[in-house]
Amino acid sequence: MMLLWFKALHLFFMVAWFAGVFYLPRLFVYHAETNDQTTRNTFKIMERRLWWFVTPFALLTLVFGLGLIHLYGMQWLKASVWMHIKLTLVALLYGYHFYLYKLLKDFAADNNRHSPKFYRILNEAPVLVLLAVVLLAVLKPGF
Repeated sequence: MMLLWFKALHLFFMVAWFAGVFYLPRLFVYHAETNDQTTRNTFKIMERRLWWFVTPFALLTLVFGLGLIHLYGMQWLKASVWMHIKLTLVALLYGYHFYLYKLLKDFAADNNRHSPKFYRILNEAPVLVLLAVVLLAVLKPGF
C-alpha cells in the first residue's frame, strides 16, 4: 500500500511542478515583450513567487521518486535500462528548472538578453522531455 501512496504523491507533485515549469517561461515571454517599467516590476514579482511556489513541488517529486526506487529495490533499478534513460531526462528537467531560476534573476536585475521568441521555444522544450519520461515510466520498454 505504501508503494501506491508514493506513486500517487510522486505523480501529484510532478504535475504541480510542471504547471509552474510550463507557466514561468510564458511569463518570461510577456516580460520580454514589455517596455513599461511598472509592468516589468509586476512580472518580476509574479515570476519570483511562481518559482518559489513550484520549487518545493520539484523537491517533493524527487523525494517520492527516490522513495519509489527504494521501495522497488536497487536490483530493479540496475536491471531497468528504461529507468536509466528516464533518470537522465529527469536530471535534464531539474537542470532546466534551475536554468529558469537563472533567467528569473536576469529579469530581476533588468538584464534580459533574450527575445520573446527564445522564451516561446524555451516554453515548449520540456513538453517533449516530459512526454518521453511519461512514456518510459508507463511502457517500461525492454531495451
